Amino acid sequence: MAHIDRHGPQSSEFLYELTRVTHRCKDTSLRRLQTLREAGYLCLPKQQDQIAKADFNPYVYDLTAKGFEYLSYHQILERHTRPTGHWWHAFWVSSVSSAIEINARRAGLQYIPAARILAIKDVLMPIPLKKGTLIPDQLFAIKYPGGYLAFALEVDRGTEPVRSTSARKSLARSAQLYREVLNEKLHQRHYGLKSNLKVVWVFMSEARERQFQELSTTSTKLATTSVAGLAFPTLATVQAASKDLLQF
Repeated sequence: MAHIDRHGPQSSEFLYELTRVTHRCKDTSLRRLQTLREAGYLCLPKQQDQIAKADFNPYVYDLTAKGFEYLSYHQILERHTRPTGHWWHAFWVSSVSSAIEINARRAGLQYIPAARILAIKDVLMPIPLKKGTLIPDQLFAIKYPGGYLAFALEVDRGTEPVRSTSARKSLARSAQLYREVLNEKLHQRHYGLKSNLKVVWVFMSEARERQFQELSTTSTKLATTSVAGLAFPTLATVQAASKDLLQF
């Protein structure tokens, strides 16, 4: 439940992987999730049924108001750092950040969630710029043997243009804003971070990733990775796209 609060909606496949070291029986884990849903702590967001062949996908779970209330008795909620906006985009972001935390744990590394970073200076996610703000899809840090490194995560589902002459959000515009943040170290000023910030872009296809890389030579400083063009995030695909983050 705390993992869902931290990241957002999670499929049963990811939740089982999170606890597989101590709870090896998958059927028991799935029954436990069903029990929590029947008790009113978890729910099945209806958006997951709105894609083709939805019945073949694992169930996606989220916390209900009752679930959030129960969890709040045991710890401070982190839900203000969960991705917002279009549900499918938020679900992809939550799946990627979840896989990163799971991989970090398996590698013996410490995953530091956005809530702990924002608490340093008691600020919100948006980074103030000269004009407007920049809001990462997700923010986290990892403690490596040699020190800390913070990450801003961006998940691109191909719904925005590569370039746009209007005020509409585009890949080129997002890359430009991140370059402003990195060049002027605005992340350190706003969040109170002492570590460097690495921006990680996850794309649904290699073609989209190539389009991003071709924007300019400067944009290649932003780390990119790609996953198979799937409508539904699977554990194997998302973990493969994020495992290289643990090599810094």
